[in-house]
Amino acid sequence: MTIYVGNLSYQAKEQDLNDLFSEYGTVASVKIMKDNMSGRAKGFAFVEMESDEDAKRAIEQLNNRAFMDRNLVVNEARPKTERPRQSFNRDRGDRGGRY
Repeated sequence: MTIYVGNLSYQAKEQDLNDLFSEYGTVASVKIMKDNMSGRAKGFAFVEMESDEDAKRAIEQLNNRAFMDRNLVVNEARPKTERPRQSFNRDRGDRGGRY
């Protein structure tokens, strides 16, 4: 099961989350999401645990728990939905078409 972890300290490292979630079972993977341009953490992560039971226990125990001076938001991750791609080369209408 994959777990969403929000309100994460920007100083948190993947090993910090691995250590925290390992208290509740075997962690398969940890991924802190980062901005593509700056490489800085976005303040949320995904933790995948090998057992659904362990994941549910981790969610119950860690949601709203203080971690690195912030109260975590921990819940089951929702499936990724497709978003329309943004185009930065839009038709400028009556502006002459060039910019």
